[in-house]
Amino acid sequence: MGPSQKPNVCGRLSRRALGFFSRDAGMVQRTNLGILRALVCQESTKFKNVWTTHSKSPIAYERGRIYFNNYRCCISSVASEPRKLYEMPRCSKSEKIEDALLWECPVGEMLPSPSDYKSSLIALTAHNWLLRISATTGKVLEKIYLASYCKFRYLSWDTPQEVIAVKSAQNKGSTLARQAGIQQPVLLYLAVFHVLPFSLIGILEINKKIFGNVTDATLSHGILIVMYSSGLVRLYSFQAITKQFMQQKLDLGCACRWGGTTGTVGEAPFGIPCNIKITDTPPLLFEVSSLENAFQIGGHPWHYIITPNKKKQKGVFHICALKDNSLAKNGIQEMECCSLESDWIYFHPDASGRIIHVGPNQVKVLKLSEVENNSAQHQISEDFVILANRERNKNENLPTVTASGRVVKRSFTILDDDPEQETFKIVDYEDELDLLSVVAVTQIDAEGKAHLDFHCNEYGTLLKSIPLMESWDVTYSHEVYFDRDLVLHIEQKPSRVFSCYVYQMVCDPGEEEETTDKRNKTDHNNFTF
Repeated sequence: MGPSQKPNVCGRLSRRALGFFSRDAGMVQRTNLGILRALVCQESTKFKNVWTTHSKSPIAYERGRIYFNNYRCCISSVASEPRKLYEMPRCSKSEKIEDALLWECPVGEMLPSPSDYKSSLIALTAHNWLLRISATTGKVLEKIYLASYCKFRYLSWDTPQEVIAVKSAQNKGSTLARQAGIQQPVLLYLAVFHVLPFSLIGILEINKKIFGNVTDATLSHGILIVMYSSGLVRLYSFQAITKQFMQQKLDLGCACRWGGTTGTVGEAPFGIPCNIKITDTPPLLFEVSSLENAFQIGGHPWHYIITPNKKKQKGVFHICALKDNSLAKNGIQEMECCSLESDWIYFHPDASGRIIHVGPNQVKVLKLSEVENNSAQHQISEDFVILANRERNKNENLPTVTASGRVVKRSFTILDDDPEQETFKIVDYEDELDLLSVVAVTQIDAEGKAHLDFHCNEYGTLLKSIPLMESWDVTYSHEVYFDRDLVLHIEQKPSRVFSCYVYQMVCDPGEEEETTDKRNKTDHNNFTF
């Protein structure tokens, strides 16, 4: 028997209405997303540019919300026309939000306040306050003063939606101190918190005496990752460090005596003392050398990807087993391309253990599997390949004949990322619809034109192509987001001018024409921030 035919949208809706689904709590949601995927990919569906705006400050996007003015203005992109959710009052330069993360309520946990069950924006201000802001109203729900002894600048997830790490700027010391040869003992700080409710794990110092000349450090999934200018990457257990070197357990909102001073933890001016000070070299979990500190872990079982630490090896990727550092069979991946921009590689975010390797004219999806008759070794093989739509230049290899009749052969090769050929610029994964989104750009006359293609994540089949109406300048910085029925393009132009183009799914051609006429008559969809 052949493969069973998947039900169409009408059939899925009927089955949902009649309750034909399993007792699995996520079945209805998966059915709904399957219906949406079918609608997104059907031929009659269009994506219409419904809103365009410009800003002199960076524009950020997160889960249906567009942020302007350093996260102080929030626009919802979920409605048929983007609408303002809130705008926080003007503030001084010291109160500016430097970085932010969107926190969404975890399922199955009891939280102390009803407001905790709604999405929040966790924000870091220029004057070292950590804020929890309502994602719908902009109201500040919680605030924590970090410290005065360093400048905190970056937010990241250690464990997504559970633990955050707040990283300070690197302490390079003053010019006079460097000229005098005075070394700064502490290079940077990491403040680590459980979120919702906020609770402090600790503030860790990265000092030169223990770690040496560190260029950067971060936390990821409970692992302290320390990087060096030589390309060396070292991994340590943060839990082991905390257990061994924490000087005193601190609780937010509680009185504390530290260094002869008494205050409340997390309140100004006392803040949070640095309570994790490493006095001896902690146990090393893993060490590897890679060009530009490029290092990734993923796959099933665990593997890592590095580039050999030599400049001439740029664009060569080694895929090795984490348990014994052995190179996987076919584990050296090199895309034979001649381009100005290098190719890039990463583990597939769909948790399948696959690997995505992107070049200017092809996207390779690689799979990791056991070698036949040798379960201890693994091999890399192609799952599928997406190729750019290119027509071979018929005149590319033809010789040139001069007026005197002399034959001259061409002495140059067209680059693989030549702007006049279709070139891949962005590859992303829409996890809810299980689609790969690929941005391809071609230079036509004086301007570039881009289109966003949706590919089946399982087989790589092209399912839908959406043209982007605005021109695409390859010298600008671009971000493209595909989120359910929304496509959003953020562009950074010279002199810090940012543009945002919002596209939404339109299924009814008549409705599309009516909306276009309305927008042409009333240009209320264009704003400048």
